[in-house]
Amino acid sequence: MRIISSILAIVCCSVSFVIAQGGEIVKPRDYRAPTMRPSIELKAIVDNAAREALQAFSARNIKATDFAITVIDLREPAKFNWAEYRGEEKIYPASVVKMFFMAALERQLEDKKVTFTPELERGLKDMIVDSSNEATQYILDVLTETASGAEMPQKQFEEWQYKRNRLNRWFSSMGYTNINVNQKTFCEDAYGIEQQSRNYKGQNRNMITTNATARLLAEIVTGNMNTPERTARMTALMKRDPFAKTNDPDSQATAFTGKMLIDRKITDAKLWSKAGWTSRTRHDAAYIETGDGMKLVIAIYTENHSNEKDVIPFIAGKLLDGIRK
Repeated sequence: MRIISSILAIVCCSVSFVIAQGGEIVKPRDYRAPTMRPSIELKAIVDNAAREALQAFSARNIKATDFAITVIDLREPAKFNWAEYRGEEKIYPASVVKMFFMAALERQLEDKKVTFTPELERGLKDMIVDSSNEATQYILDVLTETASGAEMPQKQFEEWQYKRNRLNRWFSSMGYTNINVNQKTFCEDAYGIEQQSRNYKGQNRNMITTNATARLLAEIVTGNMNTPERTARMTALMKRDPFAKTNDPDSQATAFTGKMLIDRKITDAKLWSKAGWTSRTRHDAAYIETGDGMKLVIAIYTENHSNEKDVIPFIAGKLLDGIRK
């Protein structure tokens, strides 16, 4: 019996190891970065939306450096026609970073480097649907084979930090630039090695551009990021219903780009999104399909005015108006 118990213990440990085992995230051999085509027409629309936003919210002291915008027109899905306003500015992304973690997790699942357990499924859903920070911490641990805890001596910390940078290496291999996606999200603050990883004063915080955000969302919804099955799962988690009743004043469906659809009574629109907000930031990444054929990815980041709930829907509305003309 002791021998059988020992064998069972070894098997159980091996199973646990397989579930936890990961390794580098690798882009598929057949992956091709999308063709990003700058559009003069879209650029004029984006710049006009920015000007009108500055005028509309001038009494609230919103400045030209307080927001960034990127739009991708997907009516020609093989060509990402796009434009931006401050689209390469690195901005703290709040919970929008969770979309990047989701894409990385689906890559590891497809490559069978991570096993999809019921607990992992629960964590993924809570991270994207409910924007749970605790679920996000768990998902990042799985992806990078790191864990929170006490500060470490320099050599050990460098080994830990190399693993934590796994997502940065993956996105860089696909041509994403100007981003840092190696930190957990917290309701309050980071402690121990998580603060050590941030370099104590936040120098190594998550930072993402609206260009990278819009590109990732466009790659997800067009199926360029993964298989049809995994694309369907990612889009299902980001599906929002702006016209569903909610008591949440910060609902991802109704308090961001979705508010524009509500205000304009665009009931035939479909919305997929991932929002993020803190005491200083308010962001949204949204994909919209309308009854008249619009297929738009819109990424809007705002800083220093997180309580201004009208800025994002205002800009999104101006973009939609301009493209429809």
